[in-house]
Amino acid sequence: MLGFLRHRATAGGSAVPLLQGALQKVRTASLSLKSYSSAAKDMNVREALNAALDEEMAADPRVFLMGEEVGEYQGAYKVSKGLLQKYGPERVVDTPITEAGFTGIGIGAAFYGLKPVVEFMTFNFAMQAMDQLINSAAKTNYMSAGNIPASIVFRGPNGAAAGVGAQHSQCYASWYGSIPGLKVVAPYSSEDARGLLKAAIRDPAPVIFLENELLYGENFPVSAEVLDSSFSLPIGKAKIEREGKDVTITSFSKMVGFALKASEILAKEGISAEVINLRSIRPLDRHKINESVQKTNRLVTVEEGFPQNGVGAEICTSVVEESFGYLDAPVERIAGADVSLPYAANLERMALPQVEDIVRAAKRACYRSIPMAAAAN
Repeated sequence: MLGFLRHRATAGGSAVPLLQGALQKVRTASLSLKSYSSAAKDMNVREALNAALDEEMAADPRVFLMGEEVGEYQGAYKVSKGLLQKYGPERVVDTPITEAGFTGIGIGAAFYGLKPVVEFMTFNFAMQAMDQLINSAAKTNYMSAGNIPASIVFRGPNGAAAGVGAQHSQCYASWYGSIPGLKVVAPYSSEDARGLLKAAIRDPAPVIFLENELLYGENFPVSAEVLDSSFSLPIGKAKIEREGKDVTITSFSKMVGFALKASEILAKEGISAEVINLRSIRPLDRHKINESVQKTNRLVTVEEGFPQNGVGAEICTSVVEESFGYLDAPVERIAGADVSLPYAANLERMALPQVEDIVRAAKRACYRSIPMAAAAN
């Protein structure tokens, strides 16, 4: 990394914006001219993240990775497998256990024109670096009148895993989503992980990249287009994972899978659910959400974080402001329990949203619930 700082210092800063623009034009033109096979292959989320890092590091010498155990150990979850051997210790930098310290170093490198990818072993540990994340990364471009941008990615697992206790199980989507100057994304599938990480690395703004530990080993089909090195997904655009006409279900990260399972159950009972994968928390694709609600006239929001001031609350506000006249039922919000996540497996399950919770909420929105007393008769 120090070698690249020396190179950057001698090269001068004026060429950086020109280089960024040229690279993006080449990528866009290349993608538009290619034709792709319709055949798909399976790729897990870990592989998708690793490939995205590899390709962006190969394409742009300013990109480097830093964090605890990202080099010799190849990442706590093996996301950086093989990168140290390929790019060397100046671009794959093992750090001490000091989140505030290495986060500050990464932000400083971004101010200088490099493109760091900072890995947190878990976003729970990023609590130690909040001052750097909020007061340095998010605010400096605005406070400098646009003269000091920070093209930097902060990535790592977010939210509940399994049996790791309250301190290691928090969802930070709404925390970071409330901060001006940050972009916040939360991938679900391998396509999401690959396309959004590439977009995050190329973005001129700081991006919070919220992964999920339980999704790393999940396999998803990816097309030849997704596997192309030019592929990326736009930050701020949601994806309709399943079209429907009776109720809209919004979700992100691991909860997208739960929403899709719930939609299959609902379909067997004659309820057609439209499932929206938010992909991006900030900016939020309000247009696509409201467009769907104006079609289905009902909304269920799903997240595993705390309910108060959550992502679902923001979505509800947007729908009330823009689509209130279209609603045929009260909005339903599914979230984690308003309690620190328990360690015991049975209590942990009770505190997190489940597929059956989504099914019940969608039925309520469609006035298909059966009161318990009536069901008993």
